[in-house]
Amino acid sequence: MKVIPATLVHSHRLEGQGVVRSEKKLKDTAFFADVTGEDPEMVLYEVYAKTEDPCPGELNWGLSVVHPVTVNGECAMTRGHWHENRDAAEYYWCTGGTGLLLFMDETGGAWAEEMKPGSLHHIPGRLAHRLINTGSQDLEVVCCWAADAGHDYAAVEAMPFPARCYKTKEGTIEWK
Repeated sequence: MKVIPATLVHSHRLEGQGVVRSEKKLKDTAFFADVTGEDPEMVLYEVYAKTEDPCPGELNWGLSVVHPVTVNGECAMTRGHWHENRDAAEYYWCTGGTGLLLFMDETGGAWAEEMKPGSLHHIPGRLAHRLINTGSQDLEVVCCWAADAGHDYAAVEAMPFPARCYKTKEGTIEWK
C-alpha cells in the first residue's frame, strides 16, 4: 500500500498545492458608503482557495479571513456575490472570530445570521451573500461550494445590499 503525504493543510490559513491567496484592499473596493480619510492600502480581507475544474460534481474549498477593521465606522465586509449558477449552494463554517452572514434575495429582501466559532451556514443558490466582521478578531470562515457555481459580482453591483453594518464607538452594532 502506497501512502502519500497530504497536499493541503487547513489551520488558521489554507496552504498547499494549488492554493491561491488573494487580498482585498480598500483601494480595490467600491462598496463602502464613505472612504474619506481612510488608508487606501488597508487590507480588509484575504481569501485562500483551492479550486477545481468547473465541472458538475467537483467541489471548491476556501477560507475567507475578514479583518477587524472599520471604514469610517462601517464594519469590514466582503464584496458579496450571487452564484452564476443560481442552483449552486454553498456552506460557510465559522472557525474564528464573530460576525454576520448577510443574505439578499432576488427581490432585495435582506437578513443576517450571526457567525461564531463552530456555526455552520447553508447558503441556497438563489441568495446573494456577504461576510461582515463585527468583532475584535479576524473572522475566519471556511467555504465549500460547487466548482461550477461561478461568482456573479455584477448583479450585486447592479442591486447592492440594502443594509449597512456599523460599529459604534461603544462597540455596539447599528444598521443603516
